[in-house]
Amino acid sequence: MTQRLEPGTPAPDFSLLDQDGSTVRLADLRGRKTVLYFYPAAMTPGCTTQACDFRDSIASLEGAGYRVVGISRDLPAKLAEFRERDGLGFPLLSDPDHAVHEAYGAWGEKVNYGKTIEGVLRSTFVLDEDGTIALAQYNVKATGHVARLRKVLGIDA
Repeated sequence: MTQRLEPGTPAPDFSLLDQDGSTVRLADLRGRKTVLYFYPAAMTPGCTTQACDFRDSIASLEGAGYRVVGISRDLPAKLAEFRERDGLGFPLLSDPDHAVHEAYGAWGEKVNYGKTIEGVLRSTFVLDEDGTIALAQYNVKATGHVARLRKVLGIDA
């Protein structure tokens, strides 16, 4: 089992490719609060629901000073297709070897259709302007997650 992150700890550093093949580093996100969410796979029903919920809430999140960044194991080409297909106006990052997932504790054992497997643990992290973990949520549900997150952050719809 990977170590779970706690509020107040520095966010693990990373350097990943986005949907356009450009490198995005944790350092690039400093200076603004960031919602960093890990999801299993682009263009699957649950992940589409979650991504579209973020898309539909982007104005309220950005209005409160947050940027949204999604991370999955998908390659940049698939992320570009997902972003285009669903009109996602935020970056999607590729972590094919799941090293960043592991660093954030978003990879481990889970039960899927009654079978224990190792894979992505749908998780969301809120980073403060300095790159410190302000909130860590593990094993979140795709449906309704963004609304619950906004409530925890005190952001109106």
